[in-house]
Amino acid sequence: MAETASQPKQPTHKELIGKVTSNKMKKTIVVEVTRQKAHPLYGRVISIRKKFYAHDEKNEAHIGDFVRIEESRPLSRLKRWKLKEIVRKTALVPETTVDAEAGEAR
Repeated sequence: MAETASQPKQPTHKELIGKVTSNKMKKTIVVEVTRQKAHPLYGRVISIRKKFYAHDEKNEAHIGDFVRIEESRPLSRLKRWKLKEIVRKTALVPETTVDAEAGEAR
């Protein structure tokens, strides 16, 4: 038998693509992933939606963006995913108005 040099295996992390539904928390986004599956009895294609909490270190994702998230170690009670990249930005970005006197964003 010939000896083959085995390379160390890279850990594979699951990746999902979904739509950001909330970014109101600090460094956290809620991503809704929709997938289609055939019904086990009737065979009709149904949509299954699931929400994932993902870590967004730079707060760069906004509501409506399509993002790719990657599985990671548990970061909090609900967060098990990290933002890997923004696939498509939304056309409408939520605007914040700044009051000149108070200097606060509304």
